[in-house]
Amino acid sequence: MKKSSSLTIHQKLETLIKEMVEKEIQYKDALDEFEKIFIETASKKFSGNKSKVAKAIGIHRNTLQSRAKALRIKKMI
Repeated sequence: MKKSSSLTIHQKLETLIKEMVEKEIQYKDALDEFEKIFIETASKKFSGNKSKVAKAIGIHRNTLQSRAKALRIKKMI
C-alpha cells in the first residue's frame, strides 16, 4: 500500500469508507459527520468569517448558517 501522503483524496476516502462500512456506520450519520468536520475545518481556516467560508466551500452564506445550525455547530471559529 502507498504511504498516506501519496494517496489521492479518492483513495483516502475509499479507505475510510471501507472502514465505516465494516463498522456498520449509517449513511446519514457518515454524511452529517463529514459535513460537520468540513464546515468546522473551513471555519477555522477563515477565522469564522461566514462569507469567506461559504464562498470557499461553494455554498450560499444562508445555507452555511442553516447547515451549521442543523449540525449543531455551536461556534463558527
